[in-house]
Amino acid sequence: MFGVLLGILLVWKLGTVGVWGGYLLIAIGLFRAFQLVQTFLHPAGKIVVSDKEVVLPRGLHRGHPVKVRPSDVTAVYFLRRSVPWNRSAPVLIVELGDRAMAFPRDWFASEADQRHIVHALSRGLGGATPATPEA
Repeated sequence: MFGVLLGILLVWKLGTVGVWGGYLLIAIGLFRAFQLVQTFLHPAGKIVVSDKEVVLPRGLHRGHPVKVRPSDVTAVYFLRRSVPWNRSAPVLIVELGDRAMAFPRDWFASEADQRHIVHALSRGLGGATPATPEA
């Protein structure tokens, strides 16, 4: 809210450059407020793996998670080196046919939690071995 208030003040009192900066602060502040409201509306997403169903969240605080059968999971692996600069490695990738879902490292308490998900999902791959993490 501080960004929105500061943005309104900049738009109200400053010239052209300050007005554009104010609009930028207002937009960022409104986006952050939207994210805050999402945390109240939807609980934090969690990955659930059972013998009959796999539930994968679409985002950290987004509703309507993806629910598939374990046989629909085509691959599970880690990305360690090909990670964007703003993500912490490793990133857990779950492929569902032509769709891939990425779960960053900071969603999990430890890297061991990611490995537990990989091993649980690999059981539904028809006995195929998951991609081994790089050392």
